[in-house]
Amino acid sequence: MAEKIELQKVEVWDGNYAASHALRQAQVDVVAAYPITPSTPIVENYGQFVADGYIDGEFVMVESEHAAMSGCVGAAASGGRVATATSSQGFALMVEVLYQASGMRLPIVLNVVNRALASPLNVRGDHSDMYLGRDSGWVQMDAFNAQEAYDMNLCAFRVGEHMDIRLPVMVHQDGFITSHTAQNVCPLSDEEAYKFVGVYNPVEEMLDFSRPVTYGAQTEEDWHYEHKARQHKALMDARPVIESVFAEFEKVSGRAYKRVESYMTEDAEVIIVALGTTVESAIVAAKQLRDEEGIKAGVVAPRVIRPFPFDAIRDELQNCKAIGAMDRSSPGGALGMLFNEVSAAMYTTSARPVMSNYIYGLGGRDLSINAIKDIYRELQLNATAGEITTPVQQFISLRGPKLSFFETRRS
Repeated sequence: MAEKIELQKVEVWDGNYAASHALRQAQVDVVAAYPITPSTPIVENYGQFVADGYIDGEFVMVESEHAAMSGCVGAAASGGRVATATSSQGFALMVEVLYQASGMRLPIVLNVVNRALASPLNVRGDHSDMYLGRDSGWVQMDAFNAQEAYDMNLCAFRVGEHMDIRLPVMVHQDGFITSHTAQNVCPLSDEEAYKFVGVYNPVEEMLDFSRPVTYGAQTEEDWHYEHKARQHKALMDARPVIESVFAEFEKVSGRAYKRVESYMTEDAEVIIVALGTTVESAIVAAKQLRDEEGIKAGVVAPRVIRPFPFDAIRDELQNCKAIGAMDRSSPGGALGMLFNEVSAAMYTTSARPVMSNYIYGLGGRDLSINAIKDIYRELQLNATAGEITTPVQQFISLRGPKLSFFETRRS
């Protein structure tokens, strides 16, 4: 029987340590990992918890991130509760196996501490790895601070292991800004956390020799299409399950979460849509502009990135006049992912807010409150004009000449 840790009502943890305590409290059976900055402490702490007798589990050190997710797939298929963590290049090396995990319907929890992708080499945070994995068939949740990194991990086990879902889950947090910044975190007790997560119930485990099963069989055109359609349905069906898990978590923790978080949107005319730590910065900027300049600014933040909450996004944004979608990833010759998906959600309504795309913070570049205020002011110009008055896409806080793209002809 694993030893318990008596936690304080308020602990001072960074995002990595918060996530590793959630793995400990969930009593994860196997973590297969290859360390990479800035996610290393999550798996390192798990290994220490195992060595100290706080987890009755196994830490498996492998030779690469591809092997790490392969080890997780094998352990999960064998009937274990499994988790790991990675970032950036390691995540990119995992991508092939991410599709294996989701296609095999294995509820692995993967902490992705978001970091820029090379080249140039960069260990600081942006959302390039988050965007890389968005079509891999995983449920994806986003934490905006250390408390949420802890909470989302506990919820991730409940969602992924739900019998109607059985899909792997990623929990994202911003590299260094969340992962290495110590903040007040209010954890559950070990007993409360494990009771919430629950005992793991394996499905079709390979080590049940009385009922042999096959994973990863070849299907070709005969059945591949049907398997993928069912997998997609399970992912879309996760929406009410996520809401239900969040509601249960509120009862035990007092902390409420939604698939889409919103701030000051009731009367907002201009709204920024953002992810990660930018959300809290945008809230500060919006409050200041309301007080200082009378700009009715608000913030909308997808808590769940996959399945993308088109319905909730649409409901939150359809009454505003201008939207700025903040993409912290190089768009690679296109408009940003968040811009495109928010635009798609709004296209299904009669409302047509003016949409703008802002690229920012690549490689860990800071985004100041003043820069966010300038974005709100531009959105206010668009709202007043009833049309876009600036280029559709801009790179902000950039050294040298300002870069902008997709200029729109105005009537």
